[in-house]
Amino acid sequence: MKANRLFFIDAVRAFAILMMLQGHFIDTLINPIYRDETNILYQVWSYFRGITAPTFFTISGLVFLYLLLKAKAKGDDNPRIKKGLYRALLLIGIGYMLRIDIFGWFRGEFDNYIFVIDVLQCIGLSLILLIGCYVLLRKHVRALSFLLLILGCICFLTEPLYRTLDLSHVPELFANYITKTNGSIFTILPWFGFTAFGGFLATIFFSHVHRNRFRLVTVISFFIFGFLLIEYSSLLLMKLYYWTDISLFKASAYYNYLFTRFGNVLLLFGVFYAAEPFLKGSLIGKIGQKTLSIYVIHFILIFGSLTGLGLKHFFFKSLNPSQAILGALLFMIVVCLISFHYVKTNAFIYKSVRKIIRQFKN
Repeated sequence: MKANRLFFIDAVRAFAILMMLQGHFIDTLINPIYRDETNILYQVWSYFRGITAPTFFTISGLVFLYLLLKAKAKGDDNPRIKKGLYRALLLIGIGYMLRIDIFGWFRGEFDNYIFVIDVLQCIGLSLILLIGCYVLLRKHVRALSFLLLILGCICFLTEPLYRTLDLSHVPELFANYITKTNGSIFTILPWFGFTAFGGFLATIFFSHVHRNRFRLVTVISFFIFGFLLIEYSSLLLMKLYYWTDISLFKASAYYNYLFTRFGNVLLLFGVFYAAEPFLKGSLIGKIGQKTLSIYVIHFILIFGSLTGLGLKHFFFKSLNPSQAILGALLFMIVVCLISFHYVKTNAFIYKSVRKIIRQFKN
């Protein structure tokens, strides 16, 4: 194994992908009459569902920039940049591909569903932006760290400005990256903010991971800053409003889900980084190395990508809680088994797409 490898990253990704599997399964198939927000079990489920996407975006920024900085330390970052750009574009392409309904096209049914932006397109574009920041300041890691911290804060603070932005005059292909008006699930703002914060954390790990007691200090810092963001970020925003009379701080404080979600992510990081010595070579770590494969497989099975037939088309909002919970557990097992035995790694997806591209070129 390479020195200073961050094993907790794979564990965090595994946790996030498993939460996404059960979250999508239950959210899509459970009958709405069972959505009781006063029920403690529903509240716990809703909490973990709410931190899944922030965790994905943050960990993506952390691992991507950390590997880029390690490559730079060896004087070999250009190949990593090219590889990163290729994979980012590939994520965007796969995101669009998963919206295709081939049989619907054969029937002459075309709609704008394919232009809807989901997590893969947003992560892909976020990585491209992260590469741009890196190329701009690759010789000044501290400046890069500061830039990413500021960008993350700006993305979160300005959310009230673009929350209801009207982009009806912009082509839908591009507007969907900014607005949810046309059905997009994710938009580059504010989600790039989580990726930027992940990149900021990567600079911290890269610069200090070799130091004594780094894990202890970092775990404690994760818990402290996570708690502060959850409990006091709104209060701080309001104080900034009183001190500066800038209404944007007040608007952010009144709908402060971004900083609090990032606080939850930091707590999660703290738990897994503290447990890292026990995670090396574990099953959860291996699952974390297959997140793209698992995502593609689950999307096809639930939403019927390509074929138009998925679990959603047979059991949409029809399950009771017992059926939904047991079904989600079985679904997670089946998807992971398929990934382990038929799609060995994320590289399988990349290689398969490369083969398809080469065939088209020939």
